[in-house]
Amino acid sequence: MWAENFAVVLIISLAFYITLPVKTTQTVYIPQGSIASIITQLTKKGMDLSIIDTYLMRLIGQPQQGWIFIGNKKIMNRIDFLHTLTNAKAAIHKITLIPGETLEIFFDSLAQQYGLDKEKLFQYYHIYSPYPEAGIYADTYYVPAGIKEKNLIRFLIKQSEKRYARLAKQYLGEYDTKSWKKILTTASIVQKEAANNREMPIVASVVYNRLKKKMRLQMDGTLNYGKYSHIKVTPQRIKDDNTTFNTYKFKGLPPSPIGSVSLTAIRAALKPAKTDYLYFMKGKSGTHDFSKSFKAHRKNIQKAKEK
Repeated sequence: MWAENFAVVLIISLAFYITLPVKTTQTVYIPQGSIASIITQLTKKGMDLSIIDTYLMRLIGQPQQGWIFIGNKKIMNRIDFLHTLTNAKAAIHKITLIPGETLEIFFDSLAQQYGLDKEKLFQYYHIYSPYPEAGIYADTYYVPAGIKEKNLIRFLIKQSEKRYARLAKQYLGEYDTKSWKKILTTASIVQKEAANNREMPIVASVVYNRLKKKMRLQMDGTLNYGKYSHIKVTPQRIKDDNTTFNTYKFKGLPPSPIGSVSLTAIRAALKPAKTDYLYFMKGKSGTHDFSKSFKAHRKNIQKAKEK
Protein backbone atom coordinates (compact mmCIF):
# COMPACT_ATOMS: atom_id res chain seq x y z
CA MET A 1 0.00 0.00 0.00
CA TRP A 2 2.81 2.38 0.91
CA ALA A 3 4.56 1.67 -2.36
CA GLU A 4 1.40 2.37 -4.34
CA ASN A 5 0.83 5.66 -2.53
CA PHE A 6 4.46 6.67 -3.16
CA ALA A 7 4.11 5.89 -6.85
CA VAL A 8 0.96 8.01 -7.08
CA VAL A 9 2.65 10.92 -5.31
CA LEU A 10 5.69 10.57 -7.56
CA ILE A 11 3.56 10.61 -10.70
CA ILE A 12 1.59 13.63 -9.49
CA SER A 13 4.81 15.45 -8.55
CA LEU A 14 6.40 14.66 -11.91
CA ALA A 15 3.27 15.77 -13.74
CA PHE A 16 3.38 19.03 -11.86
CA TYR A 17 7.14 19.44 -12.42
CA ILE A 18 7.02 19.09 -16.19
CA THR A 19 4.49 21.94 -16.39
CA LEU A 20 6.73 24.37 -14.50
CA PRO A 21 7.81 27.30 -16.70
CA VAL A 22 11.32 27.75 -18.07
CA LYS A 23 12.55 31.15 -19.25
CA THR A 24 14.41 30.90 -22.54
CA THR A 25 15.62 32.90 -25.55
CA GLN A 26 15.10 32.58 -29.30
CA THR A 27 18.41 30.78 -29.68
CA VAL A 28 20.24 28.55 -27.22
CA TYR A 29 23.79 27.26 -27.42
CA ILE A 30 24.09 23.53 -26.67
CA PRO A 31 27.63 22.68 -25.53
CA GLN A 32 29.34 19.45 -26.48
CA GLY A 33 29.14 16.69 -23.89
CA SER A 34 26.79 14.37 -22.02
CA ILE A 35 23.19 15.28 -21.22
CA ALA A 36 24.19 15.83 -17.60
CA SER A 37 26.92 18.28 -18.57
CA ILE A 38 24.56 20.07 -20.98
CA ILE A 39 21.99 20.57 -18.22
CA THR A 40 24.74 21.80 -15.90
CA GLN A 41 25.99 24.32 -18.47
CA LEU A 42 22.49 25.58 -19.24
CA THR A 43 21.87 26.00 -15.50
CA LYS A 44 25.03 28.11 -15.24
CA LYS A 45 23.63 30.25 -18.05
CA GLY A 46 20.66 31.08 -15.83
CA MET A 47 18.08 28.49 -16.87
CA ASP A 48 16.04 26.96 -14.04
CA LEU A 49 16.93 23.30 -14.62
CA SER A 50 17.76 20.43 -12.29
CA ILE A 51 18.94 16.82 -12.17
CA ILE A 52 15.35 15.76 -12.85
CA ASP A 53 15.65 17.41 -16.27
CA THR A 54 18.69 15.26 -16.94
CA TYR A 55 16.63 12.10 -16.50
CA LEU A 56 13.75 13.52 -18.54
CA MET A 57 16.01 14.47 -21.43
CA ARG A 58 17.56 11.00 -21.46
CA LEU A 59 14.08 9.68 -22.18
CA ILE A 60 13.46 12.28 -24.90
CA GLY A 61 16.80 12.25 -26.72
CA GLN A 62 20.24 13.82 -27.14
CA PRO A 63 20.27 17.47 -28.33
CA GLN A 64 22.62 18.47 -31.13
CA GLN A 65 25.66 20.56 -30.30
CA GLY A 66 25.75 24.21 -31.39
CA TRP A 67 23.28 27.08 -31.64
CA ILE A 68 19.68 25.98 -32.06
CA PHE A 69 16.52 27.95 -32.70
CA ILE A 70 13.99 27.61 -29.85
CA GLY A 71 11.29 29.99 -31.06
CA ASN A 72 9.72 33.29 -30.13
CA LYS A 73 8.28 32.23 -26.78
CA LYS A 74 10.14 33.69 -23.81
CA ILE A 75 8.56 31.23 -21.38
CA MET A 76 7.76 27.56 -22.10
CA ASN A 77 6.55 24.74 -19.94
CA ARG A 78 9.36 22.39 -19.01
CA ILE A 79 8.45 19.37 -21.10
CA ASP A 80 7.96 21.50 -24.24
CA PHE A 81 11.30 23.19 -23.62
CA LEU A 82 13.17 19.88 -23.22
CA HIS A 83 11.45 18.42 -26.28
CA THR A 84 12.38 21.51 -28.31
CA LEU A 85 16.01 21.23 -27.17
CA THR A 86 16.28 17.75 -28.65
CA ASN A 87 14.37 18.46 -31.88
CA ALA A 88 15.10 22.09 -32.74
CA LYS A 89 16.88 22.94 -35.96
CA ALA A 90 20.25 24.63 -35.96
CA ALA A 91 20.04 28.43 -35.75
CA ILE A 92 21.56 29.75 -38.96
CA HIS A 93 22.23 33.28 -40.18
CA LYS A 94 22.16 34.13 -43.88
CA ILE A 95 24.93 36.58 -44.73
CA THR A 96 25.17 38.16 -48.19
CA LEU A 97 28.08 40.20 -49.52
CA ILE A 98 26.85 42.20 -52.52
CA PRO A 99 29.20 42.40 -55.53
CA GLY A 100 31.04 45.73 -55.53
CA GLU A 101 30.54 46.36 -51.81
CA THR A 102 33.49 47.34 -49.64
CA LEU A 103 34.53 45.70 -46.38
CA GLU A 104 33.88 48.99 -44.59
CA ILE A 105 30.18 48.82 -45.42
CA PHE A 106 29.91 45.01 -45.14
CA PHE A 107 31.49 44.82 -41.67
CA ASP A 108 29.43 47.75 -40.48
CA SER A 109 26.29 45.88 -41.51
CA LEU A 110 27.43 42.66 -39.81
CA ALA A 111 28.23 44.54 -36.61
CA GLN A 112 24.81 46.17 -36.50
CA GLN A 113 22.78 43.09 -37.45
CA TYR A 114 24.51 40.48 -35.32
CA GLY A 115 26.05 42.46 -32.47
CA LEU A 116 29.63 41.89 -33.62
CA ASP A 117 32.66 44.11 -33.05
CA LYS A 118 33.57 45.88 -36.31
CA GLU A 119 37.17 46.49 -35.22
CA LYS A 120 37.63 42.80 -34.43
CA LEU A 121 36.19 41.85 -37.82
CA PHE A 122 38.83 44.02 -39.50
CA GLN A 123 41.53 42.76 -37.14
CA TYR A 124 40.95 39.11 -38.02
CA TYR A 125 40.40 39.92 -41.68
CA HIS A 126 43.87 41.45 -41.96
CA ILE A 127 45.34 38.44 -40.16
CA TYR A 128 43.78 35.81 -42.41
CA SER A 129 43.35 37.46 -45.82
CA PRO A 130 46.22 38.16 -48.24
CA TYR A 131 44.21 40.98 -49.81
CA PRO A 132 43.43 44.44 -48.34
CA GLU A 133 39.99 44.24 -50.02
CA ALA A 134 38.03 41.54 -51.91
CA GLY A 135 39.43 38.75 -49.73
CA ILE A 136 35.83 37.67 -49.22
CA TYR A 137 34.12 36.56 -52.40
CA ALA A 138 30.76 38.22 -53.12
CA ASP A 139 28.25 35.50 -52.33
CA THR A 140 25.65 34.30 -49.81
CA TYR A 141 26.93 32.36 -46.81
CA TYR A 142 25.14 30.43 -44.07
CA VAL A 143 26.75 30.57 -40.63
CA PRO A 144 25.65 29.40 -37.18
CA ALA A 145 24.01 31.97 -34.92
CA GLY A 146 26.29 33.27 -32.21
CA ILE A 147 29.47 32.78 -34.23
CA LYS A 148 32.26 35.05 -33.04
CA GLU A 149 34.32 37.46 -35.13
CA LYS A 150 37.40 35.24 -35.44
CA ASN A 151 35.57 32.11 -36.56
CA LEU A 152 33.28 34.07 -38.89
CA ILE A 153 36.17 35.73 -40.71
CA ARG A 154 38.17 32.50 -40.88
CA PHE A 155 35.17 30.72 -42.41
CA LEU A 156 34.42 33.45 -44.97
CA ILE A 157 38.03 33.73 -46.08
CA LYS A 158 38.56 29.98 -46.20
CA GLN A 159 35.54 29.57 -48.47
CA SER A 160 36.70 32.47 -50.65
CA GLU A 161 40.26 31.16 -50.93
CA LYS A 162 38.94 27.81 -52.14
CA ARG A 163 36.96 29.57 -54.85
CA TYR A 164 39.88 31.80 -55.87
CA ALA A 165 42.34 28.89 -55.96
CA ARG A 166 40.01 26.84 -58.16
CA LEU A 167 39.51 29.72 -60.62
CA ALA A 168 43.21 30.61 -60.71
CA LYS A 169 44.23 27.03 -61.47
CA GLN A 170 41.54 26.79 -64.14
CA TYR A 171 42.60 29.95 -65.99
CA LEU A 172 46.24 30.51 -64.97
CA GLY A 173 47.48 27.07 -64.02
CA GLU A 174 48.38 28.08 -60.46
CA TYR A 175 47.19 30.21 -57.58
CA ASP A 176 49.66 32.95 -56.74
CA THR A 177 48.34 35.67 -54.41
CA LYS A 178 50.51 38.39 -55.96
CA SER A 179 49.17 37.73 -59.46
CA TRP A 180 45.66 37.12 -58.18
CA LYS A 181 45.65 40.48 -56.41
CA LYS A 182 45.98 42.16 -59.81
CA ILE A 183 43.14 40.05 -61.17
CA LEU A 184 40.94 40.98 -58.20
CA THR A 185 41.87 44.65 -58.57
CA THR A 186 40.91 44.64 -62.26
CA ALA A 187 37.75 42.66 -61.51
CA SER A 188 36.75 45.13 -58.80
CA ILE A 189 37.03 48.02 -61.26
CA VAL A 190 34.96 46.10 -63.79
CA GLN A 191 32.41 45.37 -61.06
CA LYS A 192 32.03 49.07 -60.27
CA GLU A 193 32.06 50.37 -63.84
CA ALA A 194 30.02 47.87 -65.89
CA ALA A 195 26.29 48.51 -66.21
CA ASN A 196 25.52 44.78 -66.45
CA ASN A 197 27.17 41.37 -66.76
CA ARG A 198 27.25 41.54 -70.56
CA GLU A 199 29.39 44.68 -70.46
CA MET A 200 31.97 43.29 -68.06
CA PRO A 201 34.35 41.67 -70.62
CA ILE A 202 34.21 44.86 -72.71
CA VAL A 203 34.97 47.12 -69.73
CA ALA A 204 37.84 44.78 -68.84
CA SER A 205 39.22 45.19 -72.37
CA VAL A 206 39.19 48.99 -71.93
CA VAL A 207 41.13 48.66 -68.67
CA TYR A 208 43.79 46.47 -70.28
CA ASN A 209 43.95 48.58 -73.46
CA ARG A 210 44.54 51.78 -71.49
CA LEU A 211 47.15 50.13 -69.27
CA LYS A 212 48.95 48.83 -72.36
CA LYS A 213 49.10 52.34 -73.80
CA LYS A 214 50.20 53.72 -70.41
CA MET A 215 47.11 55.89 -70.24
CA ARG A 216 45.51 56.84 -66.94
CA LEU A 217 42.42 54.74 -66.34
CA GLN A 218 40.41 57.83 -65.29
CA MET A 219 37.56 55.76 -63.90
CA ASP A 220 35.21 57.01 -61.17
CA GLY A 221 34.79 53.54 -59.71
CA THR A 222 38.35 53.48 -58.39
CA LEU A 223 37.43 56.34 -56.03
CA ASN A 224 34.57 54.34 -54.51
CA TYR A 225 36.91 52.54 -52.14
CA GLY A 226 36.43 51.96 -48.40
CA LYS A 227 33.97 54.36 -46.78
CA TYR A 228 33.41 56.08 -50.15
CA SER A 229 31.60 53.02 -51.58
CA HIS A 230 28.32 54.88 -52.17
CA ILE A 231 29.63 58.43 -52.44
CA LYS A 232 29.17 60.15 -55.80
CA VAL A 233 32.47 61.08 -57.41
CA THR A 234 32.53 64.81 -58.10
CA PRO A 235 35.15 67.03 -59.78
CA GLN A 236 36.06 68.34 -56.32
CA ARG A 237 36.58 64.82 -55.01
CA ILE A 238 38.85 64.03 -57.95
CA LYS A 239 40.83 67.18 -57.21
CA ASP A 240 41.17 66.54 -53.46
CA ASP A 241 41.89 62.80 -53.39
CA ASN A 242 45.64 62.29 -53.56
CA THR A 243 45.67 58.53 -52.97
CA THR A 244 46.79 56.13 -55.68
CA PHE A 245 43.14 55.02 -55.92
CA ASN A 246 42.62 58.22 -57.89
CA THR A 247 43.20 56.97 -61.41
CA TYR A 248 42.62 60.47 -62.78
CA LYS A 249 45.92 61.51 -61.19
CA PHE A 250 47.94 58.29 -61.17
CA LYS A 251 48.74 55.78 -63.89
CA GLY A 252 48.27 52.06 -63.50
CA LEU A 253 45.93 50.01 -61.38
CA PRO A 254 44.97 51.10 -57.86
CA PRO A 255 47.15 49.53 -55.12
CA SER A 256 44.49 46.93 -54.26
CA PRO A 257 40.92 45.91 -55.08
CA ILE A 258 38.25 48.54 -54.42
CA GLY A 259 35.44 46.17 -53.44
CA SER A 260 34.10 42.64 -53.54
CA VAL A 261 33.82 40.85 -56.86
CA SER A 262 31.44 38.41 -58.53
CA LEU A 263 32.37 35.38 -60.60
CA THR A 264 31.38 37.24 -63.80
CA ALA A 265 33.71 40.14 -62.99
CA ILE A 266 36.61 37.78 -62.24
CA ARG A 267 36.09 35.90 -65.48
CA ALA A 268 35.99 39.21 -67.36
CA ALA A 269 39.33 40.18 -65.81
CA LEU A 270 40.78 36.78 -66.69
CA LYS A 271 39.35 36.68 -70.21
CA PRO A 272 38.47 40.17 -71.48
CA ALA A 273 36.80 40.81 -74.80
CA LYS A 274 39.11 41.51 -77.74
CA THR A 275 38.48 45.15 -78.64
CA ASP A 276 40.30 48.37 -79.51
CA TYR A 277 38.10 50.42 -77.20
CA LEU A 278 39.76 53.04 -75.01
CA TYR A 279 36.73 54.97 -73.77
CA PHE A 280 33.18 54.41 -72.60
CA MET A 281 30.36 56.71 -71.67
CA LYS A 282 27.02 55.92 -70.02
CA GLY A 283 24.20 56.58 -72.45
CA LYS A 284 20.54 57.44 -71.90
CA SER A 285 19.60 53.77 -71.70
CA GLY A 286 21.85 53.23 -68.69
CA THR A 287 24.33 51.09 -70.59
CA HIS A 288 27.65 52.33 -71.99
CA ASP A 289 28.67 53.52 -75.43
CA PHE A 290 32.21 52.34 -76.18
CA SER A 291 34.62 54.09 -78.53
CA LYS A 292 38.13 53.71 -79.93
CA SER A 293 39.05 57.40 -80.17
CA PHE A 294 38.70 60.48 -78.01
CA LYS A 295 36.87 62.22 -80.85
CA ALA A 296 34.21 59.50 -80.91
CA HIS A 297 34.10 59.59 -77.12
CA ARG A 298 33.37 63.34 -77.18
CA LYS A 299 30.50 62.70 -79.57
CA ASN A 300 29.06 60.13 -77.15
CA ILE A 301 29.33 62.64 -74.31
CA GLN A 302 27.51 65.27 -76.36
CA LYS A 303 24.84 62.74 -77.35
CA ALA A 304 24.24 61.89 -73.68
CA LYS A 305 23.77 65.58 -72.86
CA GLU A 306 21.17 66.09 -75.57
CA LYS A 307 17.57 65.96 -74.44
